[in-house]
Amino acid sequence: MSRSAQLAALILVAVMLSPWAVGQSAAPSVAVLEFELKDLTLDPNNPTEVARTASLKAMLEQALTARHFRIVPVDSHAQQDADKGAGYLFDHADATAALGRMVGADWVVVGRVHKASFLFVYLKAHVVNVREQSQAADLVVEIKGPQRQLTQRGVDSLAEQIAVAIRH
Repeated sequence: MSRSAQLAALILVAVMLSPWAVGQSAAPSVAVLEFELKDLTLDPNNPTEVARTASLKAMLEQALTARHFRIVPVDSHAQQDADKGAGYLFDHADATAALGRMVGADWVVVGRVHKASFLFVYLKAHVVNVREQSQAADLVVEIKGPQRQLTQRGVDSLAEQIAVAIRH
């Protein structure tokens, strides 16, 4: 067999065995839910903290995309319908998995900003395996110091932990 024929055969085999040929995506699909703010300080629902919390979903989606995950959008109304109250989806992997199944995701990240002090916050996330309907990881990133500047770094750290949990 000639060198060009061998190369053509290798390419054909590679294409046939690729995830696209069998209708699967090469990247795991992840749905990121809106983060919930749990502010225990004397100034709960501070507009600055509420705005930062609202920005986390998009930041995490970008960080996960950079790590080669496929992001599945979740309509905010669908999330609200699935959420039976504060912390419900964070505490109920089965309900989170049902929402993930509805939007066609392999994994769902449900997050919380836990603010116990003006000096630091915790970014918390549960990674839910939709197929198994179970929590695969309970992750925490602490952000200390000038929180505006460190938020992106904290989100990047959280994205890395999520990537490890999913690919484990």
